Amino acid sequence: MPTYLYKNIDTGEIYELRQSMRDDAYTAHPDSGVPVKRVLARPSIAFKGSGFYANDSRPREKSEGGGSESKPAPKAESGGKSESKGGGEG
Repeated sequence: MPTYLYKNIDTGEIYELRQSMRDDAYTAHPDSGVPVKRVLARPSIAFKGSGFYANDSRPREKSEGGGSESKPAPKAESGGKSESKGGGEG
C-alpha cells in the first residue's frame, strides 16, 4: 500500500499515512481524529541509462569509429580570380 502525506489543519504537523489507492482521502486522522488534509509530494525520480550526462551527448572520438565526425567546410572561391597579397590595382 502506498504512503500519503497528510497535514494537521490546526497545528500544521505532517503525518505519513498508509492507505489503499482505492480509498478516499482521509478527512480526520484515523487514530486521533484531528482534522487532516492530504498534501501533494514530489515523486522520487532515478535517472538510469545513457543520455543523462554531459559526456553522453558529445561526439565520439576517431578511435571509437564513430561516423559523426565533422569535416571542415571547403573554402569559397571568388569567381576563379586569384587574390594577390601585395598591393592593389589602381
